Amino acid sequence: MLQRVSRAHWLRTAQVAVDLSAWTLGLTLAHALRYDLVLERISLSGAAWATLSVGVLQVAFGFLGHLYRGRYRYGSFDEVLGVLLAAACAAVGLAVLNEAVPSTQWTPRSVPFIGAFIAFTFMLGVRYLWRMHRESERRGLGRRAGEAATPLLLFGAGEGADQALVAMLHDSTSRYLPVGLIDDDPAKSNLRLRGVKVLGTRQDLPRVAALTGAESLLLAVPSADGALVREVSALAQAAGLTVKVLPTVDSLMDGRVGVEDIRDLDLADLLGRRQIELDLDSIAGYLTGKRVLVTGAGGSIGSELSRQIALYGPSELILLDRDESALHAVQLSITGRALLDGEDLVLGDIRDLDHMHRIFQQRRPQVVFHAAALKHLTLLERFPGEAVKSNVWGTLTVLEAAREAGVEHFVNISTDKAADPTSVLGYSKRIAERLTAEVATRSDGIFVSVRFGNVLGSRGSVLTSFTAQIAAGGPVTVTHPDVTRFFMTVQEAVQLVIQAAAVGNDGEVLVLDMGEPVRIDDVARRLVDQSARTVEIVYTGLRQGEKLHEDLLGAGEPDLRPNHPLISQVVVKALAPAEALALDPWEPPEAVITALRRWCCGAAASLDEQAPLSR
Repeated sequence: MLQRVSRAHWLRTAQVAVDLSAWTLGLTLAHALRYDLVLERISLSGAAWATLSVGVLQVAFGFLGHLYRGRYRYGSFDEVLGVLLAAACAAVGLAVLNEAVPSTQWTPRSVPFIGAFIAFTFMLGVRYLWRMHRESERRGLGRRAGEAATPLLLFGAGEGADQALVAMLHDSTSRYLPVGLIDDDPAKSNLRLRGVKVLGTRQDLPRVAALTGAESLLLAVPSADGALVREVSALAQAAGLTVKVLPTVDSLMDGRVGVEDIRDLDLADLLGRRQIELDLDSIAGYLTGKRVLVTGAGGSIGSELSRQIALYGPSELILLDRDESALHAVQLSITGRALLDGEDLVLGDIRDLDHMHRIFQQRRPQVVFHAAALKHLTLLERFPGEAVKSNVWGTLTVLEAAREAGVEHFVNISTDKAADPTSVLGYSKRIAERLTAEVATRSDGIFVSVRFGNVLGSRGSVLTSFTAQIAAGGPVTVTHPDVTRFFMTVQEAVQLVIQAAAVGNDGEVLVLDMGEPVRIDDVARRLVDQSARTVEIVYTGLRQGEKLHEDLLGAGEPDLRPNHPLISQVVVKALAPAEALALDPWEPPEAVITALRRWCCGAAASLDEQAPLSR
């Protein structure tokens, strides 16, 4: 402790000495320049008084501005403003004193300001040299510690690369040794960042990798989209480099990037990571302090919704699901305990009309996120009646229970398969959208649907299936070599769902921007490549009801985004509950599918023809 105090005291004393020396040099040179180097014309006594006075002023203003009291790290960029203010104030103070001498001026009027410029330049020069010395020492430590570390190239010479270099060069235990930078900007061709040089563009990767002996490439562009990540990773793999990535833009802004944050490339990176800008005030306005209920809370979307909603401080978060194990898991992930004895858990099935109405009347939720649904396309083609019972009737049950309980915000989770649907899943979810729009006309609250596509890592997703198939040694089954799908990370999808509920108008379908569609075949091949195993890919053909390419917007649905750049707002036709209740799930599958197709996109029935909600 005493050693640290002594060193800090020494450094501050050295700061004062440097700045006083800078003023002495500055005023001396200013006098010499003012008199054209004819030194006999300089008043030595006046120059001495001016130097003494400005020294006192510099120290006084420096202490007032905390320049010599440890506010700024010596040699840091933050210190520049403090040095500038102290020197400027000292120069102005000297000029005032110079005019106030009654008999004669100490020095010509221009000297204080010429001297200030020279002194300021000298002060910054010394600090810069000190900073460079410290950086050199740290790089030396990093290199000595990194003799056994992995030689690493960095793609991108911006803020992300700068923070990563600081982390690697200043950490004596770093697993990586930076050996060069790659950047496509021609203006950066001769740039050195923290002493590490830009050695070429992405086309030069093979040459630079061979020249430096690099084994890995860090993609130091946290805002990179999926297309850039895929292209750079392909080039890196061709050059024999493993690919690493940085954390998100938020982490960079918070200055929290460390060597331990550098991680392997995963599929979410390849498909694209976007930074979602959330209007936190609008979200907090309808979630904070409210009773919030989530149906299907144990599912992939429902559980992530529940975790993120919990961050906004609802007065109650009610988790409803028919799967007791799923409820156990989501409670554990939110609270860190899972005794299953809290009022936050409700075991129930949305098909149970009486139980749902009883729950809503007892708990009186103010905000509802309806994520419970059957979602496996192929199974629902075989058992379309189950889609009627869960996705249609179950949704109607929750809608009516919410309306009668006076819910303020209701969000129905839909799917991209509801846009120009061709499958039982799409038909049933499209009907659910239309029912939500109809109930919105009879409710005091805001009732909306949110439509999006595939979610990375969700239960039963294609990615989960591919991973399991690869682990088993294959083959990996792909329906068609050209089939494409939209993908989102579950975090991104849920963030936009929560935002959509804040900006949507009553009865609308809010469509999330999923970015560019991705070829499933490409995804399968990348997963196989990452596994370093020889696995066969087999094409099985499109299944009944499956599209080659999905759509987010149906025919006649305009892409209007009045409130958020990633959320389209679409008006859908309402469907009377009487029509949904007329469906017969016990008919033969072909008849059920025909009826679903009819009411999915047909004209709305008269709202006067509504039947009571009963089975």
